[in-house]
Amino acid sequence: MLTLGHLNVEPPIVLAPMAGITNAPFRRLCREYGAGLYVSEMIGARGLVEGDEKTRQLVVFADDETPRSVQLYGTDPASLGDAVAYLVEVGMVDHIDMNFGCPMGKVTRHGGGAALPWKRDLFRSIVRAAVGSAGRIPVTVKFRKGIDDEHLTYLESGLIAEEEGAAAVALHARTARQLYSGQADWEAIGRLKERVSIPVLGNGDIWTTGDAVTMLKTTGCDGVVVGRGCLGRPWLFRDLADAMAGRPVQDPPDSGEIADIMIRHAGLLVGHFGDRVGMSLFRKHPTWYLKGFPAGRLMRDSLARVESVDRLREILAPWPRDIPFPSEADQMVRGHSHGPRTVRLPHGFLDHREGDRLGRDADQVVSGG
Repeated sequence: MLTLGHLNVEPPIVLAPMAGITNAPFRRLCREYGAGLYVSEMIGARGLVEGDEKTRQLVVFADDETPRSVQLYGTDPASLGDAVAYLVEVGMVDHIDMNFGCPMGKVTRHGGGAALPWKRDLFRSIVRAAVGSAGRIPVTVKFRKGIDDEHLTYLESGLIAEEEGAAAVALHARTARQLYSGQADWEAIGRLKERVSIPVLGNGDIWTTGDAVTMLKTTGCDGVVVGRGCLGRPWLFRDLADAMAGRPVQDPPDSGEIADIMIRHAGLLVGHFGDRVGMSLFRKHPTWYLKGFPAGRLMRDSLARVESVDRLREILAPWPRDIPFPSEADQMVRGHSHGPRTVRLPHGFLDHREGDRLGRDADQVVSGG
């Protein structure tokens, strides 16, 4: 069991925030397969405090969703603290995660995301502000190994987070330069676990139940964070729960079951967002659901343009319902795979590690992965 303050997370599995994906309908779909902690899309702290409508629309939960978990992004301690205070005051959350892991250029070019821990004093101030405003609500901190192999920060970041009262830390075991390429450095997760006394969550290359079990055994980490591995495979959370409990892992769904899951997923999105937005959000998912399956180009193209749940049913109706799940699909990469790439940073950012603030532009991000 993973203990985060007053929260007990069993099994110790966390859904990683992913922009445009980990909305309330997708979280619900995943929760239907098993317990765990299902984190929202990344929310910009400044936008939340300033009442930005787009930002506040992202902080939406199903009536029966519990625990309610939000990931916040911010580079200014004051606005971050205010955002946490707001979420706590309105009783909106049970857990807050802090994003210091986003490697995207639009974020790092201002010094935010995966670049920010390089400014250790600022990093400390932000974590302190969040924890101080959270009260009994547990705050966790997610980061990468560092900017690149010459500018690693993860061990120091873990210690700072622990000293400032974070309930746990999560390490995506890649650098910002790697983006999503290459292999995650699970040994780094083990080194972080040896360095801090608070729980450590491992993130990176959890594609199968075997991956999760191996990560837990080899690194000693306290739980796993699942991102791209669950795209088109929400039942992975059921399989992970079974594997961690020592139960036999169930057979994966066949084509008929996956068709039903796709219809369920689209229906949840439409029920939450309406037809136009819901189906627009759904259209990225069929490619992941169909990984490894024989599905003609016409069917795939039609799914990429589908505009209603009824039309989705029509497209899927002729598809044979007895095709076994292809075993090789488990290891097929889903989502981002680009990198490595030079990290975009502010001019002179790496020259020194001091500094307690970044430019205002760094705090304008509304949502990210």
